[in-house]
Amino acid sequence: MGNCLTTCCCAGNFFKKKQALPIDTVFKLPVPVANSSWPPGGDFASGIIDLGGLQVYQISTFNKVWGIYGGGLDDQGFTLFEPSGIPQGFFMLGCYSQPNNKPLFGWVLVAKDVSRNTSNPTLKQPIDYTLVWNSASLKISQDGPIYIWLPTAPDGYKAVGHVVTTTPNKPVLDKVRCVRSDFTDQSEINSLIWGSGSFNVYDVRPSNRGIQAPGVRVGTFVAQDGSTNPPSIVCLKNTNAIPKYMPNLQQIKAILQVYSPTMCLHPDEEYLPSSVNWFFSNGALLYKKGQESNPVPIAPNGTNLPQDHNTDGAYWLDLPTDAVNKDRVKKGDLQSAKSYVHVKPMLGGTFTDIPIWVFYPFNGPSRAKVEFITVKLGKIGEHVGDWEHVTLRVSNFNGELWQVYFSQHSKGTWVDSSQIEFQSGGNKPLYYSSLHGHASYPHPGLNLQGADNIGIRNDTAKGDNVMDMGAFELVSAEYLGSAVIEPPWVNYFREWGPKIDYNIDVELKKIEKFLPKKLKSALEKILRSLPSEVLGQEGPTGPKVKNNWSGDEV
Repeated sequence: MGNCLTTCCCAGNFFKKKQALPIDTVFKLPVPVANSSWPPGGDFASGIIDLGGLQVYQISTFNKVWGIYGGGLDDQGFTLFEPSGIPQGFFMLGCYSQPNNKPLFGWVLVAKDVSRNTSNPTLKQPIDYTLVWNSASLKISQDGPIYIWLPTAPDGYKAVGHVVTTTPNKPVLDKVRCVRSDFTDQSEINSLIWGSGSFNVYDVRPSNRGIQAPGVRVGTFVAQDGSTNPPSIVCLKNTNAIPKYMPNLQQIKAILQVYSPTMCLHPDEEYLPSSVNWFFSNGALLYKKGQESNPVPIAPNGTNLPQDHNTDGAYWLDLPTDAVNKDRVKKGDLQSAKSYVHVKPMLGGTFTDIPIWVFYPFNGPSRAKVEFITVKLGKIGEHVGDWEHVTLRVSNFNGELWQVYFSQHSKGTWVDSSQIEFQSGGNKPLYYSSLHGHASYPHPGLNLQGADNIGIRNDTAKGDNVMDMGAFELVSAEYLGSAVIEPPWVNYFREWGPKIDYNIDVELKKIEKFLPKKLKSALEKILRSLPSEVLGQEGPTGPKVKNNWSGDEV
């Protein structure tokens, strides 16, 4: 009987192997992007980045070494690759791995020593290898056994990737290079690629990420038991000036001409975006604690907003006081709306992150899904002043768009370019703003914030109202110094809406009287776990107060 189960399992997986898998297709952007696509000037998209004596080059072409066709994401397995087309004088630092459930789209860095330090070069061969794992005992369809090796680095050097072989013989020492320790930084596991029992394969990224952080992602993977941090491999470190390979003003404009997204609003959306200045010029008011009876109009660009970077709750913004204008301003003004762009270095200056912010005068009430019932949540979710964003991650090696981040209620998710929708005929992403809550999603449909078919609804669909994010204002690029002047409203650190005083228990009682008892407690648990800004009790803060202004996305 055991043999029958093994045979049946493998037969099923062998059938799966013969089926075309997503990874059998190599993803390319709809319109090819070359280094020559960008305006001249500086070192952006010049192909090679010098980390201060160690040059690195981004490789996105691979030779397949091995694949397994079960387990992992969507039970489709994963594949291991070696980089191909390595330029003369450069060396492999490690292999690449990816789940089989999406098209092949990735990269690894290869490196060249340009330090001229013959006694202590930036790269050295390993002195040995340690076998980390082999697949010989797995009863899953695979391309024969695979052996994953960790290079043993010489003293003063560290491994930044694994080597793989299809035989139990150790790789040759010349196969890969280890990196001098002062060109490395601590890494951490990121997304799961594949796992079996306690053994896991993870993507790896720098532990410390931000506009000043020197850690450089290598694109390699780590194979290990469990999910412990730090992993056995490290990332690279940029010892050069981080902004050196960042785009100049003309190149920023060109990047946005190529990649600026289009946002699709839900057909039933009542609360549309507007420009910040439309909000200010249509009766928005600045309140000061202790002087609530004497609010003041807000000047264009927010020139009369406090600029002291305090978050003490002493000031807040609100809608006009008269009912007619209040309702009108709540609904926004799509015609005036523009996106607000911040440009910053990330991953040691090897990538450019471009957060693209949108302002809504009002965030509408939430709705819940409780199994097959949709429940309106009264005032829950309502607040004045709503800031939402998506972030483009562009390679400073070549200007290619590799990922897009979609912000979703104080959290969010990175999505590879291979997994997003593009507008017909170009490289401009298409994304969807959820009904009332305005969270950003890469595809239309219901996105449930909860579990077990109970939670907050985030419905997305394409309606007639769309916003072209190519109508933008560049509000900040700190690395360019005085070339970009931040408008005063960017440096307003207090709330963009008042604190709303309502009793969540009262609101819940209004809702729960329509629900069976077991569903009441499940919904209440989910609602009480949401942050106050999501619930609508706290006025939201502006873009510069968010952690991602100087750090990585959450």
